[in-house]
Amino acid sequence: MVQDMHVKHHQHIKKRIHKKISQSEKVKKIIDKLVYIAGFFGLAMTIPQIVIIWIGQNASGVSIITWASYFIIGAVFIAYGIVHKEKPLIIIYIMWEILYVLIIVGALIFG
Repeated sequence: MVQDMHVKHHQHIKKRIHKKISQSEKVKKIIDKLVYIAGFFGLAMTIPQIVIIWIGQNASGVSIITWASYFIIGAVFIAYGIVHKEKPLIIIYIMWEILYVLIIVGALIFG
């Protein structure tokens, strides 16, 4: 009888642990999707700055030091993503690096 209760108690604990894991996996999948969405919108919000610089040929008020700093920070995040095999970070920060270069070069040319 005591052993039977112990087995049921163990099964109950195992079920709770499994339930927590499956819930955390669902949360992880949602966050994984949100990273791509956030990365896309962040990139999209930077495009007007690039349009002003390259189409309007106006880089007044654009700080090359700030954008160069963002470029360096982005390189660190790419390295982190590569080391930890985090594909979303790698993809998003490579795209950011492209935008940073466009802004920096545009600021040097039109600033």
